[in-house]
Amino acid sequence: MKLSFEYGHGMMEADLPDQTDVFIPGETVLDPPFIPFDKIEEETRKSIRNPIGMLPISLLAGPGKKAVIVFPDRVKGGFQETSHRKVAIPIIIEELLAAGVDKKDIRLICSNGLHRKNKKDEIRMILGDKVFNEFWNSGQISNHDSEDKDNLVDLGCDDEGDRVIMNKAVFEADIPIFVGHVLGNPYGGYSGGYKHCATGITNWQSISAHHNTTVMHSHDFTPVSSKSVMRHKFDIISMHMESKMGHKFFCCDAVLDTNSNQIAVISGYAYETQPYCYEIADKRTYVHWADKKYDIMVFGMPQMFHYGNGMGTNPILMLQAISAQIVRHKRVLSDHCVVICSSICNGYFHDEEFASYRETYELFQKDYNNTLPDIEKFSEYFATNEEYIRKYRYNFAYHPFHAFSMTSCGHIAEKNCAAIYIVGAQEPGFARGMGMKTRTTFEEALEDASKKYCNGKPNILALPKAFKTASVHLCMKEQK
Repeated sequence: MKLSFEYGHGMMEADLPDQTDVFIPGETVLDPPFIPFDKIEEETRKSIRNPIGMLPISLLAGPGKKAVIVFPDRVKGGFQETSHRKVAIPIIIEELLAAGVDKKDIRLICSNGLHRKNKKDEIRMILGDKVFNEFWNSGQISNHDSEDKDNLVDLGCDDEGDRVIMNKAVFEADIPIFVGHVLGNPYGGYSGGYKHCATGITNWQSISAHHNTTVMHSHDFTPVSSKSVMRHKFDIISMHMESKMGHKFFCCDAVLDTNSNQIAVISGYAYETQPYCYEIADKRTYVHWADKKYDIMVFGMPQMFHYGNGMGTNPILMLQAISAQIVRHKRVLSDHCVVICSSICNGYFHDEEFASYRETYELFQKDYNNTLPDIEKFSEYFATNEEYIRKYRYNFAYHPFHAFSMTSCGHIAEKNCAAIYIVGAQEPGFARGMGMKTRTTFEEALEDASKKYCNGKPNILALPKAFKTASVHLCMKEQK
């Protein structure tokens, strides 16, 4: 069986055994139907005007009220004209203006969290020309800055002792509105809802409460679940924000399919809307398909995906991406599974965007740092590094703590795999420095893995579009 897998800016061919099972999200098993394009504006408006668990915007808003619309960064949601952000935000603005809110009292904030800030052209792509042109030049659109002390509010600790620091403009808004996406996510099951609040408008001290080895290496994190400790922390932190604000977030979330089309749009109080969203999203996300456990999982990694250009060559992010596939698909993998993944692995860290990553990687290579959790003790030192913080604030770089949240995830692959093979590495030492094996071709890696770990007769799962599509969470047929 000949298949092509992502590799750098192109593809790499593989000749796999004919009995290999192939899964492609949205194709092997079809997604639930999405809302027709000619109905999406109507359905979104209906959702916004009929929120669950709270009053509609028409009754929350009024003259003199200040509103903040929080929207996700470029990592999720798509840029098509029918994307949730481009449909929902203009409707929300209409509702605010119709209720008497002055246009000057509406702000739009990108919830980039510790991700790099979105550039002007990216903001335009996310919001569309009309909203961008109406609010950009007046300074009413901005990125969240998790290091801007003057524009953060320290809310003390939540009921479980985790520090809660949030965006000041959102805290002070009379009507804080979150426009998000409910899409399968290895971190806590789904994006959107309270995950949007707990990660997008906080700072590294709050995010370190859940993006750490204790939480991410717990028994309930792998396989992925929306009932994990991480998801619980998202909820507790966000509800603490609501308690201190004295009112609820108004969330307008779209359940998305493989191509970022809206399966459903649900608005209202996140505590009450999340269960509805999950019930709908589960039908697309948790796919009960496999009739056997797989010993080898094969996929490819492009140079540019999710977090940006260099994710598929930056060794820390390479391992994190592999771990994410383990988290998603652990239910269908054998206890000592092997991953075979193509990556050009050429030493390109993209130091401009991932400014702290090279030094974090080099730290792992020395000073008795034998496993990735060993370097977590240096996270605060890096997170407070002024040079890296300046690059995050003013030069479109990821926050320095981001690298440590990725290493916490990266170790999951080591915990759950017998071996990880990188195929086609141009500078293989970077992969080996993260504990991965290297081979020239898929065939060489498969032969070696079959003999050493699978008694020569492995069950093989191939994911030819692992990072070109929105992943699902594969399950056994009989699992319910």
